[in-house]
Amino acid sequence: MAQGSAAVPSTELLEWPKKDNRRLLHAVYRVGDLDRTIKFYTECFGMKLLRKRDIPEEKYSNAFLGFGPEESHFVMELTYNYGVTSYDIGTGFGHFAIATADVYKMVEDIRAKGGNITREPGPVKGGSTVIAFVKDPDGYVFELIQRDSILDPLCQVMLRVGDLDRAVKFYKKALGMKLLKKVDRPEYKYSIAMMGYAEEHETTVLELTYNYGVTEYTKGNAYAQVAISTDDVYKSGEVVEHVIQELGGQITRKPGPIPGLNTKITSFLDPDGWKTVLVDNEDFLKELGN
Repeated sequence: MAQGSAAVPSTELLEWPKKDNRRLLHAVYRVGDLDRTIKFYTECFGMKLLRKRDIPEEKYSNAFLGFGPEESHFVMELTYNYGVTSYDIGTGFGHFAIATADVYKMVEDIRAKGGNITREPGPVKGGSTVIAFVKDPDGYVFELIQRDSILDPLCQVMLRVGDLDRAVKFYKKALGMKLLKKVDRPEYKYSIAMMGYAEEHETTVLELTYNYGVTEYTKGNAYAQVAISTDDVYKSGEVVEHVIQELGGQITRKPGPIPGLNTKITSFLDPDGWKTVLVDNEDFLKELGN
């Protein structure tokens, strides 16, 4: 709730997220066996292992996978915590999506390698787009979407929200995203909003889903967050604080460098409890060795 004593932000500050240099960098989530997931993603989905790091003093390892270099592509950041073999995905996380030229062929390839197909390929209900659903070894769901033109195959992160209008407003104001598409399907009792920084076929988007009458979901402990680039974490953090006062949410890390890494970040929860990390563009490129 807004405080009476809170300073009124300038129009220039509130416009900053729209002018900033932003894109979705990666999704962060936990897996029970890093090598098993790397094998599945590379062999079944055709992803590349981009980098891997082990932090024994903190008892965890990371692997970064995607369809192209991190400088230009959305990637998966997998985290393995020593000794933890399974996680609860919860009811709120929906799926990731991969665009492919031929869903039928991709499903056959995945099936031949022992993958778990949870929805056979075919047109989406009430439409013509061919889709399928696959579960990875940890139970994360991947939607396969047939597209003629593909810039980055990792094209969606779907999260369920309890109030779609509030969520759309939050991602517009706090993160400068555009509402690319909104679809209401009363016959199936759900609505979706596609949010992103460019058109759907050009970029990775957040798909926010509202199921009629459902206002809360469990978050589990598996999916962690998405990371988004910014040219100024301090300015971006200030905007987020103002939007949280209006719409709800919580700052989980004030803007500043990560100890030992020196990459400047800020992190926060949206009104539904989904976490986003904003990462300094220059620091991110330095981390990649550029």
